[in-house]
Amino acid sequence: MRKLKLQIQLSLDGFAAGPNGEGDWVLLAGKQDPAALQFTIDLADSCDTILLGRKGVPGFVPYWENIVDNQPDSPWYPVAQRMVTMRKIAFSRTETDIPGRNLEVENGDLATVVQTLKVQPGKDLLVYGGVDFVSSLIDLNLIDEYYLIINPVAIGSGLSIFKERKVLALQSITSYTNGKVLHKYVPV
Repeated sequence: MRKLKLQIQLSLDGFAAGPNGEGDWVLLAGKQDPAALQFTIDLADSCDTILLGRKGVPGFVPYWENIVDNQPDSPWYPVAQRMVTMRKIAFSRTETDIPGRNLEVENGDLATVVQTLKVQPGKDLLVYGGVDFVSSLIDLNLIDEYYLIINPVAIGSGLSIFKERKVLALQSITSYTNGKVLHKYVPV
């Protein structure tokens, strides 16, 4: 059975975005650590499908497509290649067609569709964010592995991916030279 893996950036005080969805604080951590970049590549390589919420598509798809199309010297180019070529499924209750390379739109019940995807053959499934979308996946107990990247930045207030108590088991901790710390958890 395939796993659904969540990789998400969190502030030191536990927020996935600022009060209005801001993510600029992620860049405040400074230079990219090559080991953290390699982790992102390795995690993406363990998966063949990215799940997205409709609201997250405009910030995700064009961003990575722009790097592939216009920034071949970017250190993020290897990640961008994976993000663009990988199958992506955007979940929406209202849209039936959203532009983007290798992007499909799914209008079915989130839990039913994800459970169906998990039993299909292939590599694991990956979700990166969208606070509301990730919260829905968490509330439905669909996340199998949590990769929480804690940034050395407190933002004071913001949006959380956790809407209720969730007990997780720590699997590993990796610290990076830029002060970010990766925590891998699994549900108990």
